[in-house]
Amino acid sequence: MGLLDFLFGNKRKKIEAFMAQGGIIIDVRTKNEYKTGGIPGSKNIPLQNITGQLSTIKKWNKPVITCCASGIRSGSAAAILKSNGVQAINGGAWSSLYRFID
Repeated sequence: MGLLDFLFGNKRKKIEAFMAQGGIIIDVRTKNEYKTGGIPGSKNIPLQNITGQLSTIKKWNKPVITCCASGIRSGSAAAILKSNGVQAINGGAWSSLYRFID
């Protein structure tokens, strides 16, 4: 088992567990970025709109996996969601996350 397997294997298990619970993927890139490609079925809520959408996200009552282009914005979004009582995980870059859930 290599270092990357050790680091990302745990993340993969968490993502799989969230998906098994009906997890929702939120892509926090801008609308224009999202139009260039994304994970089918994901919801596009740009990072700057996350706080304003908290009540809607909480109503889903589902775990949330955030993603973006590189994992930086999705990390911020996951932190905002967690600090507001939403079960959330940073899925990182959407292109990598897509491989985990495909």
